[in-house]
Amino acid sequence: MDLVIILHAGVATGTVLLFATLGEIFAERSGVMNLGVEGMMLLGAMSAFSVTLATQNPFLGILVAMLTAGLISQIHAFICVTLQADQVVSGLSLTFLGTGISLVFGEGLSKAGAVNLLPVVSIPLLANIPILGDIFFNNQSVMVFAGYLLFPLCWYFINHTRPGLHLRAVGEYPAAADALGVNVFQLRYFYVFLGGVLAGLAGATLSLAISPGWFSDLTTAGQGWIAVGLVIFAQWDPMKAAFGSYMFGTLRRLILDIQGVTVLFGGIANPFFSNPYYGFFLQMIPYAFTIIVLVLGSHEAMKQRIGSPAALGLPYIRGQRGL
Repeated sequence: MDLVIILHAGVATGTVLLFATLGEIFAERSGVMNLGVEGMMLLGAMSAFSVTLATQNPFLGILVAMLTAGLISQIHAFICVTLQADQVVSGLSLTFLGTGISLVFGEGLSKAGAVNLLPVVSIPLLANIPILGDIFFNNQSVMVFAGYLLFPLCWYFINHTRPGLHLRAVGEYPAAADALGVNVFQLRYFYVFLGGVLAGLAGATLSLAISPGWFSDLTTAGQGWIAVGLVIFAQWDPMKAAFGSYMFGTLRRLILDIQGVTVLFGGIANPFFSNPYYGFFLQMIPYAFTIIVLVLGSHEAMKQRIGSPAALGLPYIRGQRGL
């Protein structure tokens, strides 16, 4: 195993998780939990691949993917913000809807022909830095560099701007925000839309850069659920989300490489994890971690400890006391 290669691939894979996690952070910071990330990512992957196949313009494919996922997210916003229905049930339904639409319209796409992929670039000077240059700045997709810019901008926006203050107020104490003239319903719609846009971007990055040239129901492979868990792991902080995303991306790549490791046993080289049960166990680790994080994060005491938005998951009814 080459550690530099693993870390290099982990950064690329982690970029997908980063986009999806940042989108969910914005939605949840506004008080709306969206468990439809997986469905929106798959819909974005299908849309990007389909449009790029037709136009051979991957950037147009990304734009359509972002808009498509953003628009379908508004179904969830309408159900949760306007109709004030259960956010968990609505989010799960959105996953089923997005997955179903993407599989119906994406049938046979992988056999339809080749597509132009997103360019791979290197940053002059930075790419020459020993080890770090090869990991972060050499022969990476343009989407990786977009991720480098996005997470600090999101952090600054949330913590150091007036719109970010309004976002946090809507998620913490919407009644107080409403009393000060902040449109709670409008902001929740917008940030659910933004979350969908970034989930669509994550899916498009998958089909056009990270796992390029194909689309199927296995394209996302549960990464939307990992992103939901990473939001809690990151404590709704974009900087921590970047660390968690790149760490999980590296772990996913490491699992693949470990399965190819051979050791000498009795003078004969044997694959260390040749038994398929070892492979299944290794692939299960990221998802098991996600389940543990979600379970722990569901307890009220833990929510307060890790800084969960106080109004997360609660519909806002104007004139009602409390949140």
